[in-house]
This record gives sequence, structure tokens and C-alpha cells, in this order.
Amino acid sequence: MTEDPTRNAGPAPSQNAKPGSRGAPHDGSPIVYIVDDDTSLRESLEDLMNSVGLAVRGFGSVQEFLDGDTADGPACLVLDVRLPGQSGMDFLRRMEQARRRVPVVVITGHGDIPMSVAAMKSGAVDFLTKPFRDQDLLDAIHAAVEKDRAQLADMTRADDVLARWHTLTEGEQAVMERVVRGMLNKQIAAELDVSEITVKVRRGRVMRKMQVRTLADLVRVGGQIKGPPR
Repeated sequence: MTEDPTRNAGPAPSQNAKPGSRGAPHDGSPIVYIVDDDTSLRESLEDLMNSVGLAVRGFGSVQEFLDGDTADGPACLVLDVRLPGQSGMDFLRRMEQARRRVPVVVITGHGDIPMSVAAMKSGAVDFLTKPFRDQDLLDAIHAAVEKDRAQLADMTRADDVLARWHTLTEGEQAVMERVVRGMLNKQIAAELDVSEITVKVRRGRVMRKMQVRTLADLVRVGGQIKGPPR
């Protein structure tokens, strides 16, 4: 009997759901996307996911996956590297540019060492050669889902920090940018052509609005913002 490696996976979607369609609102349960042009294998893997309570959606090509809706919660993509149209490896390379990269488990019947290395360098969390054991795939999916949970948590924290940054006035943003760069109040005052007292007042407001208590905390959250504060 196959073990469930995802613990709180939640119920699987209806077998009659259209591939790529959005089901019930996301409840935090993970979902597995399977992209493989081998229909029998894809359906077999879907059955495996259902047997351990994992939500799953199957696609016959990269384009089908791109055209379909995807959930916002934790996910894993099981991807065959040899597909019609855009190959799995090409898709992996494209995903490197995305803000959120859904963790990928690569599967192939044509695996070799160079391809394995290329897949891992492109961000795959694991590389399995067909035929593989069900538990090996489930273990890889579990690792991928946990990685995505952590990634989503980091993105949420970064979004919260950015939202706080946008509550700052232009003058406060200017002070924060320079504080994060390590400038002293006197240096900031000279560069902005304001008094040192003004810098101290703005700096205090920045600390409150950014919800930090120490300079080290301010530098840390500033480093989470892509762009101006760095």
C-alpha cells in the first residue's frame, strides 16, 4: 500500500474536471500537475495521486499546461522532458525567469547523466528515469511541495514588506534607502539637504511604518524589497 507523503493533502478533485480548469477555491492543500504526452502513464500517475489524497491535474503538453488555470497554493509539477512542441527542458529554462517557480520533478524514459545535470541546474528538485517506484515519485513530490510552501511564505512576507514600503512618504523612502545602504544620519542630511533632526524624525516614522524595532531589522526587511531600498 502506498504511503501519503504530503500528510494534510486534502481531497482530490473530481475525475470529470476539465484538465487545467480551476476547481473549488484553494484551501491550502497541495496540487500536483502532471505534464506527459503518454496518456496511459499520465492517467496511471493521476490514479496514484488520487490514491494518497492529492489533488491532481493532467496535461498532454507544455502548451496545455500553460493554457490551463493553476491554483495559487503549494504545488508541484511532474514533467516529462520529451514532449511534443516545447520540450520539458526548454520549459524548465523558461521557468528560471519567473518570480514564482513551481518546483519540478523531471521524469523521462530517455534519462542520461548530462540530461539529469541540466535538469537539476535548471531548478528541478529531482530527476526520475522510467520506470520508477511509486514511493520514489511520492517522496520527490513531497520534497517539492514543501519547497513550494517555503517559497510562497517568503513571497508573502516580501509582499507585506513592499506594501509597508508604499505607505512611506517620498521623504521617508529617501531616508530608508540611505539607512539600508549604511549611511549615517549626518550623511543622509547632507545628501538630502535637510536638517539632521528631520532625518531622525523621518527615520522614526520609517521604523514605525515598517514595523521594525532595530536598525538591523530595518536593513533586513529593506533587503527583501526588489528595487529602491537596495
